[in-house]
Amino acid sequence: MGKKDKNGGAAAQIKVLRGKIDALDVKLQALINERAQLALEIAETKQREGGNNFYRPEREAEVLRQVMARHRGPLSAEAMARLFREIMSACLALESRLRVAFLGPEGTFTQEAALKHFGHFVETAPLAAIDEVFREVESGSAQFGLVPVENSTEGVINHTLDMFMTSPLKICGEVELRIHHHLLGKGDNPSTARRVVSHQQSLAQCREWLDANLPGIERVAVASNAEAARMAAADVGVVAIAGDTAARLYGLKTFASNIEDRPDNTTRFIVLGRELFPPTGRDRTSLLVSVKDQPGALFNALRPFADHGVSMNRIESRPAHGSLWQYAFFIDLLGHVDDAPMRAALDGLAPHAAEIRILGSYPVAIP
Repeated sequence: MGKKDKNGGAAAQIKVLRGKIDALDVKLQALINERAQLALEIAETKQREGGNNFYRPEREAEVLRQVMARHRGPLSAEAMARLFREIMSACLALESRLRVAFLGPEGTFTQEAALKHFGHFVETAPLAAIDEVFREVESGSAQFGLVPVENSTEGVINHTLDMFMTSPLKICGEVELRIHHHLLGKGDNPSTARRVVSHQQSLAQCREWLDANLPGIERVAVASNAEAARMAAADVGVVAIAGDTAARLYGLKTFASNIEDRPDNTTRFIVLGRELFPPTGRDRTSLLVSVKDQPGALFNALRPFADHGVSMNRIESRPAHGSLWQYAFFIDLLGHVDDAPMRAALDGLAPHAAEIRILGSYPVAIP
């Protein structure tokens, strides 16, 4: 009898708690719709004034940082930020649905990064190559594009950097995505497969695991992890290294999870657009700099940043187009081009540089 009473008491308590949740859901739904209505009113105001740029990355960064700063749990701050990202994405779609080009095909990590940054209420357009993503945004067929620029294990994506030699596009955002690789396939035992396929960077990021667990299987580099998953879905003799999205898309079994050699394996992606945006207070600036061919040129070019307290995050050199043995430098700095220290540093750089191009000033990636 006591046990029955105890179970009955628990059931009654759960019923009460669920009733409270239902009441909160009603309030949440009403508040979300109220927010959406205000977003529509902002869009109408912009249209009356002749504006048509509804997506403002600096405003989204401000909202998400406020969400994370005031958050006290029990959900993680990152989880709460993602919920708000989806609410903002849905509200923006009421105003104007964005078209975002990305390095495809469907199921790549670049698509995951695009949805993390823009939410799921945008139209995503998969393209076959990085240069095609640039052209899609340059032509206006997509408002924004997303391409990888560097990986914490394998370094920079040279093709992305080289595109900025000739492209007028700007960097207006960045996304950092933790990359988890899984061994996927259709068969019963991965050790009986003839080959393992993946993008060359993914194969490199899982080299130690493959050496230890599949030492005798041929490794074949293909255009993308999604293409590898498609091949594995069509042939039980093939296993693929890819992510969760590709596994779901192609209906593959997961033989082994998180096989990347470094648990902190992260890829940084950049958002391509056609304009610069105002500062948010926590920004990054990317420059393309060509220095004069003279002793100490690079040292003199970089010294103004130290003199004015501007932190340099990264510098990469690439061969300059059309000039044998001449190099252009890609530099990432902490701060916005409109910040006083950055302006002073750029003024100090100018006498020592043959060319300075501001590729973008944009919000630092939000988790």
